[in-house]
Amino acid sequence: MRSLAEFIMKGRGQAILAVVLTGAIPLIYFVSPVIVGLVLLRKGLREAFLVLPWAMLALSFWTVYPSMAMEEPLNLLPYLLLLSVVAMALVLRTSQSWQLTVLLAVVVGLLFEGYLRIQPVAVDALLSQLDQLFEQSGIIEPVDRGYLIAWIATIQTLMAVLLLIWARWLQAMLYNPGGFREEFHQLRIERKAALPLVLLLLLSGTGVGLPEAWFAYFALPFLFSGTALVHATVALRQMSPLWLVAFYAVFSVIVRLLVLLAVIDSWYDFRKRMRKTA
Repeated sequence: MRSLAEFIMKGRGQAILAVVLTGAIPLIYFVSPVIVGLVLLRKGLREAFLVLPWAMLALSFWTVYPSMAMEEPLNLLPYLLLLSVVAMALVLRTSQSWQLTVLLAVVVGLLFEGYLRIQPVAVDALLSQLDQLFEQSGIIEPVDRGYLIAWIATIQTLMAVLLLIWARWLQAMLYNPGGFREEFHQLRIERKAALPLVLLLLLSGTGVGLPEAWFAYFALPFLFSGTALVHATVALRQMSPLWLVAFYAVFSVIVRLLVLLAVIDSWYDFRKRMRKTA
């Protein structure tokens, strides 16, 4: 990856070539937002906007043209993913705050949901496939459409944040070795931001005023904060890296516990206390 990052940073032509080659191939199109994000983080919005149209053009080779030929609705999810990474990279570059950046992920998730609700064809197709699969498995209860939409939107939002993290890691690898590790370990949702998020979590979790499926959007900032807390704890306590391997092995099982831990950390600040006792 270092060789690719160095090639991209050589100049605008190299960055454009990289986004065109990666964006035009469906299996690796997600590398294209990383490249645009890296350019924005390092060189600023103006340079990124000169590369962005080429990234969008490359995506059209396998999204717009096939849809036009088959008279199907356009698949705009790859474009939304690209623009989401660009928006969050801009926030990160201007604010230098991972907290503000992951809070923006809530808005990104809701935007993905909005798109899926006004463009329901893809959701209908997936629902049909899942219903057939469940019927063959003897499961009679149909899949809830609202939860399916929220699940797809949450996955897309998670992917957007992870691609931004990838871009930031590449930037640090080239220009500030160890810098990404340090700033990620400091990611924490402060009390002022945590309080409204917790209220939204409670409202969505109980289904009062907000859809229950939206719980995932409001939990995302805490999910990343909790993950950062685990990484920071391993580093501060000088624990074996195998603890991180074990953590990711059970990650899907402890998601809610991790969110709860991050909520408590917003008030208790575990890292601050660990530094005092170190």
